[in-house]
Amino acid sequence: MKQRILTAVLAAAVFLPFVIYGELPFTIMVYLLGSIALYELLKMKKISLVSIPGIVSLIILWVLLLPTNYLSILGDKFSKDEFALLALLLLLTYTVVTKNKFTFEDVGFLVIAIFYLGIGFYFLIETRNIPVHGLELVFFALLLIWVTDSGAYFVGRAMGKKKLWPEISPNKTVEGAVGGVLFAVLFACIYHYFTGVLDNYVTVTFITILLSIFGQIGDLVESALKRHYQVKDSGNILPGHGGILDRFDSLLFVLPLLHFLIRLFV
Repeated sequence: MKQRILTAVLAAAVFLPFVIYGELPFTIMVYLLGSIALYELLKMKKISLVSIPGIVSLIILWVLLLPTNYLSILGDKFSKDEFALLALLLLLTYTVVTKNKFTFEDVGFLVIAIFYLGIGFYFLIETRNIPVHGLELVFFALLLIWVTDSGAYFVGRAMGKKKLWPEISPNKTVEGAVGGVLFAVLFACIYHYFTGVLDNYVTVTFITILLSIFGQIGDLVESALKRHYQVKDSGNILPGHGGILDRFDSLLFVLPLLHFLIRLFV
């Protein structure tokens, strides 16, 4: 427990100044996090990042992460979609070059991995870049996930009886999941009172319920992935916490959804 707390404090001390400052330093930090997360995913699949498929995947991930205000880097003749299609063709070609040592299944894994990480981390950058309340929304998402996890843990330990999904995460309970959502709603209403973010209490409550549920789904998705590839953690870069993917699995689901919901309701 002491190691977990120390790691969390040190990680927050490094990460939060970048979140607060925003702009290019924050974008670079997210690029670094996304690259490490891709390395962790490829390691599960036993694909080296320093290989043709790994390098192609990394380049396309970097392209997908390009925020709106940096799209000019691609020039006027190319779009993100076109780069993604080119990568798919290159990866499929590589299955032929390697005589199926690199398989169609490997291509599918890489494509899903790129979009899974690319979409989630892209919207982390885009949310921070929102002119009004961008910083407050990123903190809202980060704190909402932490409150949901904490609420689910404490309610689950105190009242949990019915297993939520034992085949994937044997310690999670239905009572804990519901408790996490309720704690998140309480936090969100307090956060709205002090920041005025997300328009009104009805909107805050509705959006928070969806985000809290999908944050827990994001956690379960990564748990299912690790169980499939028979690994305990995605990595060991954060002692006591695992890898970058272990810490950002919920955020990868929450940030895109938050961005879409803001456009719809705020």
